[in-house]
Amino acid sequence: MIKLTNIANSFSYLQKIIRQSGPAMGASYTLIGSVLLLGAIGYFLDKWQDSSPLFLMIGLLVGIIVGFYEIAKIIWIKPKK
Repeated sequence: MIKLTNIANSFSYLQKIIRQSGPAMGASYTLIGSVLLLGAIGYFLDKWQDSSPLFLMIGLLVGIIVGFYEIAKIIWIKPKK
């Protein structure tokens, strides 16, 4: 039979890991969201201006820059304790 203390320890360890990985998950969602959002804005600007892939490429590039900036902040800035 499984002891309740082992289960409680497992859940507390899981909570600790999730808490520590929160900033990295947020940065990855920012990368995905910024690429999708700015790419979509570029796509619709291209349809509106009839300028093929110009604004789409600019939107994707800016989205990638913003996303990687957020990831770099998480990697290089140490969390406050």
